[in-house]
Amino acid sequence: MQNVIALNDAGRQGILAARATTDEMLLASIAAGDRTAMHTLYSRHNVRVYRFILRMLRDAATAEDLVSQVFLDVWRTARQFEGRAQVSTWLLSIARFKALTALRQRQHENIDQDDVLEIPDGADSPEAALERSRTSDILRACIAKLSPAHREIINLVYYHEKSVEEVGRIVGIPQSTVKTRMFYARKQLAALLKSHGVETMAA
Repeated sequence: MQNVIALNDAGRQGILAARATTDEMLLASIAAGDRTAMHTLYSRHNVRVYRFILRMLRDAATAEDLVSQVFLDVWRTARQFEGRAQVSTWLLSIARFKALTALRQRQHENIDQDDVLEIPDGADSPEAALERSRTSDILRACIAKLSPAHREIINLVYYHEKSVEEVGRIVGIPQSTVKTRMFYARKQLAALLKSHGVETMAA
């Protein structure tokens, strides 16, 4: 019994230690060949990276393959991370490059990022999930009418909560351009939502 308690305590301490470890610390460990650190970083960010790629490609199988490629790149190039941006921003930059490459290979001219809603959380009530499902059709239809550049900005700012500076790093454009695109994207999206009778979402 005491052994079981000791194992449980050790497990809890391991979980707490992992949570206390920053992404930057994990990357330093990964650069030194620490597979446990790689597993922890993957566990933290793989869902976000997957959803980001999926919104661009609308192809689950390809998105899964690219997620693996992203984290393989992280394993190989962790030493190159310079700390000038958040690790999550760096990951999304790698993901974006790979997604764009995949799109070019498929010879698509437009970057379709229509699937912008998250999968409902397990904690959602049936009513909340239903409401999300109803609004998803309206939101998807409105965002589909935005230009590819504006869809990308909406995706990064509102769904990945990236700052103007971080979006600029990911997309490779000046902050002033990010602000301009965000202004026009919000303005156009608000008008589209209003035309569908969704006043509160247009704010």
